[in-house]
Amino acid sequence: MENIGYETEEINKIKKFCEDNDTNYVLNDDEPQGEEYVHFYFVGTYEGREVIFDTAMFTLRLYHSSLLYEKAEEEAEKQFPTYKRTNFDDLSEAEIEKIIDSTDENEEVEVFKMEIIDELEDTEAIKVKEYIEINTDFDYGIALEIGLNVEELTDSIISDFVNKYKTNTLILDETLYSYKTEEEEEN
Repeated sequence: MENIGYETEEINKIKKFCEDNDTNYVLNDDEPQGEEYVHFYFVGTYEGREVIFDTAMFTLRLYHSSLLYEKAEEEAEKQFPTYKRTNFDDLSEAEIEKIIDSTDENEEVEVFKMEIIDELEDTEAIKVKEYIEINTDFDYGIALEIGLNVEELTDSIISDFVNKYKTNTLILDETLYSYKTEEEEEN
């Protein structure tokens, strides 16, 4: 299958949108966006060839939270042999509601997972640093996943990232960070 993220016509669509809107990236309207997660496209070069970068950007806090939850899920599977992780992406809203409303074991598992997360936060067992992952084996251009140590992802942060990435002047913070949930910080 041809990767249309390398095709001139597709690249020109992104460039035109950027030019018409005085920006250097295009939000992917098919994906949810938020203060801590953005999915966007921009045109750059890779190995001397122009290409579209299909980009998912996260705050380090959100990335850290996802790693905590993933670890808690692993521990829950060990502790509760009948517990299986649920891939919510493949379920309808009705199916999700049914899972949430079902059995006391689910409540017990959720409490267990929250205890694991609290322990991991208290011991700062999971630390993260700014990162970029590049996937060239992708169906639309090149995939980038980025984690940045910022409170929220604003237009200026995204635009600054794109400019620095395209000019090879991006410097990632190598400091390791650990976060506590918002409720913990308020106490």
